[in-house]
Amino acid sequence: MPWTENNGVKIYYEIEGDGEPILFFSGVGGGTWSWYKQLPYFTRNYEVIVFDNRGAGKSDKPKQPYSMNDFVDDGVAILDKLGIWKTFVVGVSMGGMIAQSFAVSHPKRVRGLVLGATHCGGSERIPPEPEVLACFMDNEGLTDEEIIEKNTRILFSANFLLKHPTEVEEYKRVQLQAGVQPQYALENQLMAIRNFSCCHMLHHISAPTLIIAGSDDILVPPENSRILNERIENSKLVILPDVGHAIHVEAAEKFNIMVDEFFKRISLKDESR
Repeated sequence: MPWTENNGVKIYYEIEGDGEPILFFSGVGGGTWSWYKQLPYFTRNYEVIVFDNRGAGKSDKPKQPYSMNDFVDDGVAILDKLGIWKTFVVGVSMGGMIAQSFAVSHPKRVRGLVLGATHCGGSERIPPEPEVLACFMDNEGLTDEEIIEKNTRILFSANFLLKHPTEVEEYKRVQLQAGVQPQYALENQLMAIRNFSCCHMLHHISAPTLIIAGSDDILVPPENSRILNERIENSKLVILPDVGHAIHVEAAEKFNIMVDEFFKRISLKDESR
């Protein structure tokens, strides 16, 4: 199994495909499996790197607090082990926060940046309704199946849940096979989000940036993406109508095509220089 280590924490990763590299940063509780709708598409033309965030999947789950910089350093450790200096970067939800931090702290290593369903933290963050966040955090006494069932009602739009039951069941199966993270690890990841503040640093992001949000996202309201778009100079915002938080699953085809075309335009510009 491919592993790397960052300050004593073992991080599990997978690499597949051939072409220009893309590093994917996952959201809360996420990892390699989070990108099951992206891997078959992008591995045809790209070298795709996915990994289990610390606190989830096969990676270590230390009990000390996590920070967004820890997740960034985990990604950097993987790139360094693979000998990859510069890469496209995609992050959704908490993964988008990690991606912002990566682009700020390692600007020369980012060819293009995609931020999905995310926010820049701090006092400018527009939070979800308190009951939504409380429901997402409260797993006490629930089985893994019940936790996943509860979360689908938060992550997906009502329209998707009603009209695409087969895809919803596929999502549940993927999550169940991966396993639900321990409660302490979930709380450590959520603490990293609460301590995250990058709004005042967004002007340091120089890479071309595509920002994608769902209009029906109740976990990270799309107004957060408008703030990102205002603060990141070389950025474009796309809000997908009638789509919830898990944009890379619910609107996978649109998401994949947009990201692919965005990266191809960057490659063409680079080649013409």
